[in-house]
Amino acid sequence: MYRRFHRLAAVGLVLSALTACTWQFGSWGPAAEAPPSVQATLAGKHRSPEYRARDDDRHPAEVLAFFGLQAQQTVVEVWPGGGYWTEILAPYLRPQGRYIAAHFVASDPAAPEWRRQAVERFRDKLSGDPSRYDRVEVSEIGAPRYWSPAAPGSADLVLTFRNVHNWMKGEYASGMFASFYDTLKPGGILGVVEHRAKPGTSWEAMIRSGYVTEAQVIELAEGAGFRLLARSELNANPLDDRDHPAGVWTLPPSLRLGEQDRARYLTIGESDRMTLKFVKPILVAPTA
Repeated sequence: MYRRFHRLAAVGLVLSALTACTWQFGSWGPAAEAPPSVQATLAGKHRSPEYRARDDDRHPAEVLAFFGLQAQQTVVEVWPGGGYWTEILAPYLRPQGRYIAAHFVASDPAAPEWRRQAVERFRDKLSGDPSRYDRVEVSEIGAPRYWSPAAPGSADLVLTFRNVHNWMKGEYASGMFASFYDTLKPGGILGVVEHRAKPGTSWEAMIRSGYVTEAQVIELAEGAGFRLLARSELNANPLDDRDHPAGVWTLPPSLRLGEQDRARYLTIGESDRMTLKFVKPILVAPTA
């Protein structure tokens, strides 16, 4: 998994083409707007009121369009938490595609109890609405040895939202990105949304605050073999100065300080976040 891929001279031409274009499943072309069915899913009565209230901060339709989501794709969401994105992706992909929720490792005897409970709550959520979630596949990903969230080379799109800092703290971020690379088809897309630290922030400060520099995320992705395709400011928040007593968890939705300066943090809103789109290059063998 941690092997280094030897790039051939011919790959440079392919990568140049990739950086000049936006990958769409099965074709090349400009980034598409969110399909109407995504908008319909966002408006669905099945969505939790608490999650619906976060849409203004998270811009789900625009983010999914930026990542190139299409209805027939196989999509792996890494560490879906309580299911904010599950409520959107699972119903949207159910008719034609495939949605795999790669959650915390809960089957390992050494897994902490809170992770077991989180996965159990997630499964309860799915079983409570089989008309939308009956085709969701739940897998595991994480240290120490669960590195196959789906079959190798099977996914069109791997998505992760606000998780990279956790893997860095656990010292297995490189393993996670390597697993994403193995899971994707050649030409497949990795979409990353993460709390954004100021350039030059130290590793220790990133771990402590939950904010990660764009350079660090790009280094992790490129170290696994990915190529950066595009950046978006969809989730930028100029009100967030990233200097809070309890790090990113000071802000909503965590609001870790409780009532202390609550109105101020609600006014700031959710964190300033990077939105990065990577591609797994299509390697071209040299001609004889």
